[in-house]
Amino acid sequence: MTTSSTSPASRPMTRSEWVSTLPPWRRLLAMFNWRPVYDIELRGRESERRTKQLRIESLETKMRLLDSEKRTKQLESEFEQRELERDKRLKLLKSEIELLRKENERLAALESRMDALLLNADSSSQTPPATGSN
Repeated sequence: MTTSSTSPASRPMTRSEWVSTLPPWRRLLAMFNWRPVYDIELRGRESERRTKQLRIESLETKMRLLDSEKRTKQLESEFEQRELERDKRLKLLKSEIELLRKENERLAALESRMDALLLNADSSSQTPPATGSN
């Protein structure tokens, strides 16, 4: 019993196409509508087509999963890199804040010394009150 091969993507054979593939003695039986093999072959081809389709879908799903895992790893790597950069910037900012705090302390000390010097200069330059002479 031979049938012509069809691609899984093509449409199923019509009854007349199927009958034309049969040997003469089967054509005679098919003419009397005795065709149990046709239904079995049709179900078999449909089952094979569906199996192939499911395999393709399974492979596509695996590919999407691999792509997702690859993207996840890439995002994790980018996140870690950004965290390292943020930590570096935070360290730099802390050191700059400490330098500014020390500079402010130094400037405050200089300002208090300047105020003290100005206060001493004002008190020494004041003329003492005049005493009655003459």
